[in-house]
Amino acid sequence: MPKKDSEVRLRIILIAPPAGVEFGVQDGKGNDYTTIQIQRSKGDDLTFQITATIKDNREDGLPNFLGRLMQGPATERFDYIDIGKLAGQTDSPWDRRIKVPLKGITWDMIEKAAKDPKLVLEARLPGTAKDGGPSCATVKPTEGWKVCTTS
Repeated sequence: MPKKDSEVRLRIILIAPPAGVEFGVQDGKGNDYTTIQIQRSKGDDLTFQITATIKDNREDGLPNFLGRLMQGPATERFDYIDIGKLAGQTDSPWDRRIKVPLKGITWDMIEKAAKDPKLVLEARLPGTAKDGGPSCATVKPTEGWKVCTTS
């Protein structure tokens, strides 16, 4: 059954990233991007909220996430969290990026969140890597994507 185009809010929470490091959402692609929502970690969780437009135009019937903050091919969409130098922190020893996959977000979740302004799709990710520095590369949500309240 075809779905109508929707707009949903996504909330990405980095759990306890290393203190003193800047993190932000990548807006744009390739070398033509800026980093928005830049936050310097104090060791507490960091929260980023973004909006995605979702279209029902994929041959496989799965959601197609669109917008300046969406990265990658339609079948493997993700968001980038820039870290350290990539987030504009010139004195940082870190030059990393977290790839947050959108896989696992279903039409049911989208329809529920799109209908109610008090709902958001949320992913919680570890903010610290095994080496003690900021997480990097593809980091899957610890419990998958969930529909949560905005508060």
